[in-house]
Amino acid sequence: MAGETESPSADGPLPQVIGLAALARAATDQASVQEVLEALIGRVAEDSADAGALLDLSTLLLATGNRDKGLELQGSAIGLQRCYRVGAPLPEPGLRLLVFMTAGDFTANTPLEFLLEGSDVELIACFVDGPPVAHGLPDHDLAFLAVGESETAGPLLASLDGAFAQWPRPVFNARADVIAGLTRDGVAAKFPNHPHVLCPATARTSRRRLADVAAGREPLAALAETLAFPIIARPVGSHAGVGLEKLGGPQALGDYLAAHPDAEFFVAGFVDYSAPDGRFRKLRVVFIDGRPFLSHLAVSERWMVHYLNADMAQSSANRDEEAEAMATFDDGFAARHAAAFRALTTAFPLDYFGIDCAETPDGRLLVFEVDVAMIVHATDPEDLYPYKKPAMSRLFAAFVSALKARAAPAR
Repeated sequence: MAGETESPSADGPLPQVIGLAALARAATDQASVQEVLEALIGRVAEDSADAGALLDLSTLLLATGNRDKGLELQGSAIGLQRCYRVGAPLPEPGLRLLVFMTAGDFTANTPLEFLLEGSDVELIACFVDGPPVAHGLPDHDLAFLAVGESETAGPLLASLDGAFAQWPRPVFNARADVIAGLTRDGVAAKFPNHPHVLCPATARTSRRRLADVAAGREPLAALAETLAFPIIARPVGSHAGVGLEKLGGPQALGDYLAAHPDAEFFVAGFVDYSAPDGRFRKLRVVFIDGRPFLSHLAVSERWMVHYLNADMAQSSANRDEEAEAMATFDDGFAARHAAAFRALTTAFPLDYFGIDCAETPDGRLLVFEVDVAMIVHATDPEDLYPYKKPAMSRLFAAFVSALKARAAPAR
């Protein structure tokens, strides 16, 4: 399947799939999961070539933690059909959006279904493994390159560099070369000694070199000039804190290597970004045509903050703080870090991307990660998070408006 991506078969309509957003909601309820699962299994049993059922089944399995089987079924579906219409049919779509995607789990592509949920945008997902050919693809008003940076997507993004220069419709996030550069070390290298943005020195290195550092045969600074203990380490390709640890010295590094057999790692300087109250706060901010929007704020006693481990559901005080942050974001956090945000949008000239970030005690923007595939959604229970739906609705409306504005000249 290398080289140019072939167009889908023109015989009959494209398969219609339930899609990620609806299946992710179903995955939160065991009864709903079982009902949908049985229906999809029944369809596949009746017709093993039902590509739409296979793709939905793979998405549901991924949403419920069965990654290996989910990816296996996804591969089977893509082998049968590359393009799918996502969600319930729209009688009069306000925009037809063709999305170029790669095979993988929920971290592989921009999760557009969450961003477009409830809109009048017709979403057509097309899996590619090389530069697509416009002839024969479904008609559309706008295309979107949704492939995110990853180890596995590197060759694909390289092949897509410049591939959309002559595309017959506008393409959102067309800069595959910029997306490919969103590695942890690549992002850090953009902001050495920046007055407003702090990206700690980050090195991608081999197990052997880290073992030499742990044994005292090589200084840590040989990996990156300003690198010093304590550091944080993680295996290359890991996400959501898997394998991420804070290491205080060579002995801790040696113990870490003994527990993690991976061949390559990212190591970065640890920054204590705790507030005066001793707690840590991490924000997810997305940029739509350069304008920042707050997706969430996580408050935690722990330095390794993820929204799911931050006790947001258990703490009304944390939720109140997030609600206040969302209500005051434009005049508060965004205003304080306007210069840092300008630096980011200049460094990464993309129509849409996200960052995980925090505020340092000296007032700089601490950037943990930059990505186009961060999960941004409005699926949290409204009884616990009544403030989220209005904030996310503004974000989603801005995203849809940006898409339509880009498509307008061609339409």
